Amino acid sequence: MEQRKEGFVIRTAARDDFPQWKILWDDYNAFYGRSGPTALPPEISLATWTRIHDAAEPVHALVAESEGRLLGIAHYLYHRNTILLGPTCYLQDLYTADAARGKGVGRALIEELYRRAAADGAERVYWHTHHTNAAARRLYDTVALDSGFIVYRKAL
Repeated sequence: MEQRKEGFVIRTAARDDFPQWKILWDDYNAFYGRSGPTALPPEISLATWTRIHDAAEPVHALVAESEGRLLGIAHYLYHRNTILLGPTCYLQDLYTADAARGKGVGRALIEELYRRAAADGAERVYWHTHHTNAAARRLYDTVALDSGFIVYRKAL
């Protein structure tokens, strides 16, 4: 299923999107400092792409496309939650190509995710972003509520 927006389409990622997806994926990771010597190992990117297309996996992907070119990606997954009965949807990755920024692509990806998550019975959609990501936060403040939570993590 696809949703048409002005000048682009939001749809489920297809297997043949891989070459363009990989460019956006690498740019997304570079934005967060994962490039050059700190780049993700290729097997992680391939595993992510494989999971997206494995029906047994809870990982999914949307893409924004215009005239055969991918403009943005959104990766999301469903999981259980201890305070809700239905599944929760976690928007793990959202990225818009530099040339497509400010044209509604990020908003359209989020809105389509909301629609799909609701149709799938999810009770909540949430995501994290870095506190310095001011451009994204301007959008996020218009489409969701800042929960006020701080994320802690430890690599194992």
